[in-house]
Amino acid sequence: MQESAFNAAAEAELDRIEGALERCGLDIDIERKDGGVLELEFENGSKMVINRHAVAREIWVAAKSGGFHFGREGGRWIAGRDGAELYQTLSRLVSEQSGVSTVLEPD
Repeated sequence: MQESAFNAAAEAELDRIEGALERCGLDIDIERKDGGVLELEFENGSKMVINRHAVAREIWVAAKSGGFHFGREGGRWIAGRDGAELYQTLSRLVSEQSGVSTVLEPD
């Protein structure tokens, strides 16, 4: 995938992630930064960063429990480590960090 195509796909996915977070009902401060970065801060003060990594052609998530890398496969973002889908993993990570069971779904 060309870098420009990756950047467009990753930015669109970051938009969907931001929308899913806004709809989930939790009090999360979401800050969009230049370069394809979403910074999340939870009520308890913990943080999570979700960003696009153009060189690797992946979306990266840095959470309290570790780092996760997702590559595009068949229209979905899949973790190279365990084959988990992006929103499945984000739901788990947001639930862990917020202390509230949360399911995130793209629009």
